[in-house]
Amino acid sequence: MAFGINRQELNKWKTAVSQDTVSFLTHYWIDERFPGCDTVTKAGCRDIDKLTAWGNQYGLRAEWIDMDDAYPHFDLFGDKQAFILRQEAQWDQIKRFKL
Repeated sequence: MAFGINRQELNKWKTAVSQDTVSFLTHYWIDERFPGCDTVTKAGCRDIDKLTAWGNQYGLRAEWIDMDDAYPHFDLFGDKQAFILRQEAQWDQIKRFKL
């Protein structure tokens, strides 16, 4: 279950992903499979080759891509999430979600 974002933020992310831009969307999230993680960042891009190359620089493997038909993305959690957001200068998301 996702919460902590609004429709405008979601649509902005979807538009960027659809335009082959690596884009980030962080939201609160609860999933029993990931105890201790209360946020997730979706790093998405419709261009799978571009997304794969982007992920490689952070040690993310192509098979970890959620191959959503319209919005393929990596799900980033925990320390890796915080590290990548810092490297990508996503300061608003870091501050907002206290990462």
